[in-house]
Amino acid sequence: MTKEIVKTTGGHASPFERIRKVNKVGNEYWESRDLAEVLGYTQYRNFEAVIEKAKLSCFNSGHRIEDHFADVSKMVGIGSGATREINVTFLSRYACYLVIQNADPKKEIVAHGQTYFAIQTRRQELADERIDEERRVLLRGEIRRHNIQLADAAKDAGVIEPIDYAIFQNHGYMGLYGGLKQEDIHRRKGLKKSQKILDHMGSTELAANLFRATQAEEKMRRDKVKGKDAANLTHRKVGAKVRQTIRELGGTMPEELPVAESIKKIETERRKQLGKAKAPATQKGE
Repeated sequence: MTKEIVKTTGGHASPFERIRKVNKVGNEYWESRDLAEVLGYTQYRNFEAVIEKAKLSCFNSGHRIEDHFADVSKMVGIGSGATREINVTFLSRYACYLVIQNADPKKEIVAHGQTYFAIQTRRQELADERIDEERRVLLRGEIRRHNIQLADAAKDAGVIEPIDYAIFQNHGYMGLYGGLKQEDIHRRKGLKKSQKILDHMGSTELAANLFRATQAEEKMRRDKVKGKDAANLTHRKVGAKVRQTIRELGGTMPEELPVAESIKKIETERRKQLGKAKAPATQKGE
């Protein structure tokens, strides 16, 4: 495993970046014994107590401990070719943040570490938010496209009138959302009448609805479904099957997932940013 040193803007390497490591798949981590040394803990057993407090903080924050703390054993040299086994904990960036929050506040380096990991953790959160926005925009676009294909399959089955298609769509929602119709979901999520539920779904909920739409279309075409009642029943069964899968995997039911920021707002902001980026080139051309 290789170490990677990242320079700060002042031209110096942070002591916490010096001990940062990256595994073979590109994930960063810190070793507890390295961090203990940087923080001035001469007795590692004292630092182990700090780690245990950090694990409890992680659990109380609703995070899985094993996602951020990995207890392992490793062999180290002790001279003359001899080795011995020691215990070490691999820590994620978030785990380091929790460890330092529970470390001795009288140590000056702990205060520096609190600032460093607070800033870096927030930067990672912002990066994750941008990634999730990208995922949401992509999934929303896919749903728009597949809903057109689903409507075409429903039309072939005999769902012609707009009112019939609205009923057809509601059957899909009822299957996926445990009997809730679109207006029920809208009310449960606390959305205004002008807000579309699909525009306020997070990536997990969007993915579930995309799967419902794609599988309903394929099943209707594959089974050559005919008649409005048969189409409605097929859509509801597919939605229910997706819901069952979520339950079996231990996931959160879609009606329980939180409301997200409007995708339309995100798309509008991106168009503005794109316009600003293109503005200098346009002026130069003029």
